[in-house]
Amino acid sequence: MLGTVVHLRVKRANNNNRELKPCRGPNRTHRPCAWHMAVSTLHEQSSLYDLCVQPEEARGSAQGSPVMKRLGVIATCAVGGSLFALYAVAAPFVAPALRKVCLPFVPATSTQVRNVLDVLRARSGTLVDIGSGDGRIVIAAAKQGFHSVGFELNPWLVWYSRYRAWREGVHRHTSFHISNLWKVSFAQYSNVVIFGVPQMMEQLEAKLQSELQTSAKVVACRFPFPTWTPDHVAGEGIDTVWVYDAKTFKSQVTTAKLLKNSEDSTTPHQ
Repeated sequence: MLGTVVHLRVKRANNNNRELKPCRGPNRTHRPCAWHMAVSTLHEQSSLYDLCVQPEEARGSAQGSPVMKRLGVIATCAVGGSLFALYAVAAPFVAPALRKVCLPFVPATSTQVRNVLDVLRARSGTLVDIGSGDGRIVIAAAKQGFHSVGFELNPWLVWYSRYRAWREGVHRHTSFHISNLWKVSFAQYSNVVIFGVPQMMEQLEAKLQSELQTSAKVVACRFPFPTWTPDHVAGEGIDTVWVYDAKTFKSQVTTAKLLKNSEDSTTPHQ
């Protein structure tokens, strides 16, 4: 019924080509007719649609647009790449804590470097730093005339050490290798420097004792070897260095073996 009234009113307005006016009652007050009620209802519904429906559609089209999808892919790749880079950098520094014998990277102090160079001042030849870290011992020794080599398991530290050696002009007298110290032979080196930890000193003592020549010297920093007798001690506290002569600790081992064999030969057999 309402649709018919609206249709008739619109048709009459078009025929007469004049604006419709509200109907008036007997008391000459305004009384909305069916046409005005219909138009008002349609207008309210249209406004409600604009406020509620259209924003939802706009958001939906924006979320599904190619630009938004591309931005989502870029954001995902950026987050994934950042996490991978963080893992790649942090893993070599965290991994030592997961090994049976942990040898973490702790940079040598300037006093420690000076003490090492002082006790080796009268020496020459080759020098190896076991667990060379950022290469400061190797580089300082190269400046003092040694042909220096560093072994380090952390690739980032090895690459940084090579860069430092090049920057300071001693790259021709230094070399750095990514390697596990237990898989390397130190027989060719006449000077050995080690910044060790107590858990590894006994095992490393046996390795060096069997591999080094009698003319070699070993400098232990931070912690001494458990059974060797040092020939010289320099510094104090965490900067202390212990110097061991290979001739001394090899003769100690030989003497110990002779004493043991002598005791075994004098022990009566039951």
